[in-house]
Amino acid sequence: MTNKVYHLSSCDTCRKIIKSLPQDHNLVLHDIKQTPITAEELEEMHQLSGSYEALFSKKAQLYKSMGLKDQSLTEDDFKKYILEHYTFLSRPVFIIDGKIYIGNSKQNVENVIQALTK
Repeated sequence: MTNKVYHLSSCDTCRKIIKSLPQDHNLVLHDIKQTPITAEELEEMHQLSGSYEALFSKKAQLYKSMGLKDQSLTEDDFKKYILEHYTFLSRPVFIIDGKIYIGNSKQNVENVIQALTK
C-alpha cells in the first residue's frame, strides 16, 4: 500500500505541515484540486475512517454559503459533497501504513510525524 497525503497545494496550512515532515517521508502527494479524488479513493478513506462525516470539512466556506450547516446531512450527503467539490474534504488526509490521519490539528500532525519515523 502506498503512503499518501491528500492536500491542497494552494493551502498555506497544508504546505506548512508537509514541509514539517521528515525529509525522507516517502509520501505520494495528491493535490485534490489538480486531480480530484475518485470514488475509489474516497471509499478507501471511508473504510479507514469509519464515516464520511469524519472526512468532511465543516469549515469550508461553501458549507456555510450553500446553507448546509442548517440541514441534517446524511452519510450519503457527505460522500456526495466531497466528491462534488474538493473544498469539502477535511485536509490534509494522510494514509500511512493502512492508517488514516485527518485534518491539521497539532496532535494529528504529531501522530503523522511519529508514523513516518517508525
